[in-house]
Amino acid sequence: MTGRSTGQRRTARARRSLFAAHPSRTVVLAFAAVTLLGTALLALPVAAQDGAATDFVTALFTSTSAVCVTGLVVVDTSAYWSGFGEGVILALIQVGGFGIMTMASLLAMLVSGRLRLRMQLTAQAETKSLDIGDVRRVLLGVAGTTLIVELAVGAVLALRMRFGYDRSIGDAAYFGYFHAVSAFNNAGFGLQADSLVGHAEDPWVMLPVAVAVILGGLGFPVLLELLRHRERRRTTGRRTWTLHTKLTLITTAALLVAGTVLTCLLEWTNAGTLGPLDWPQKFLAGFFHSTMTRTAGFNSVDIGAMHASTLLMSCMLMFVGGGSAGTAGGIKVGTFAVLAVAIIAEVRGEPNSAVLGRRLAPHVLRQALTVALLGVGVVVTATLALLSLTSFPLDSVLFEVVSAFATVGLSTGITADFPAAGQLVLTLLMFIGRLGPVTLVSALALRERARRYELPEERPVIG
Repeated sequence: MTGRSTGQRRTARARRSLFAAHPSRTVVLAFAAVTLLGTALLALPVAAQDGAATDFVTALFTSTSAVCVTGLVVVDTSAYWSGFGEGVILALIQVGGFGIMTMASLLAMLVSGRLRLRMQLTAQAETKSLDIGDVRRVLLGVAGTTLIVELAVGAVLALRMRFGYDRSIGDAAYFGYFHAVSAFNNAGFGLQADSLVGHAEDPWVMLPVAVAVILGGLGFPVLLELLRHRERRRTTGRRTWTLHTKLTLITTAALLVAGTVLTCLLEWTNAGTLGPLDWPQKFLAGFFHSTMTRTAGFNSVDIGAMHASTLLMSCMLMFVGGGSAGTAGGIKVGTFAVLAVAIIAEVRGEPNSAVLGRRLAPHVLRQALTVALLGVGVVVTATLALLSLTSFPLDSVLFEVVSAFATVGLSTGITADFPAAGQLVLTLLMFIGRLGPVTLVSALALRERARRYELPEERPVIG
């Protein structure tokens, strides 16, 4: 009995050490397994409205888009999939969004314990190890936050559909909950062929969806700090937000405002987008589009009718994405903020990068630069591949690529027209974009080790 117990303890310790050494591998394998399961379910005849089995590429693309909370589609969700198929997609979105927030938060805590950094996920307590209490706290926090936001937004949308559009109680509730789940998880899957274009002038639909997208894109650590702000201020008498929370909130707000202003300026007279709307509705549509580039694929105007300048601006916003440990994709606003701070410090000739009264560690700058440059490399490579496979113009292809990499889901309408090889490229891109930044940063941080010697310094010519 003692020998067996000792062996079991050794096995448990080995598993824990394996996860600590290769957490990113575990995350990737888990999401790949869920994606393949979703593909198998969507390929069943019962998942399609016509009762025929769905081809592998379509099922795989849709499953990956749902698990990676992207929203790109090659078939119309409401017209092609049956109630069972829509249920599978909704479940995949929920599992993918919950899993990303949970896994990213746990990896952040694991990295925090490895590097002995103070990670204020709860009450500014230093996390030295990833134990059962930490896991339970993260799981309950993410689950509670997800449930509250989705139910609240779903209720508002359901009431609007019931009394504003005279839908049945069941249809209104289904519409509200489906879009609330899709919005909070930054997925962008909708039940209407034109997404939310038919509701572009209705703030009771646009604003709740936008709020859910913003909250989901901020990330669990930020949301938890915001929820516990009153308690901390009552006990300490002052604000104790972390630098991560401050950077995320400030950068998100700045990008939302910039995106709204630029969208309105560039599309104000475009007859295919904002032109026919009144000025309050133009600002609403501009704000909604700016919010969706936080990585949710709903649209209230025709993306394909936008000017090339607007598409380029949208690509830049999509590439940045949302907050870390959330449902948003992209390189993350924290990465963007760190790079911006480093550039400002270098232009000013300052020896260190500092922001909001804090000096940034050198390894943080290296990680931010690595994520950004690898992201650029992935986008360029995928764009070249798709340009060689299709005859679509560069601006449209680049938009689709960035949308897939940043798990946004906005489209100019050409996704379904890509050949099977092109759709597989986008599928791989969505998977890399969803898990790449999270796993890359955690792997880099966990591999960091002290060097017992320093090499001679030399400065190559730059510029």
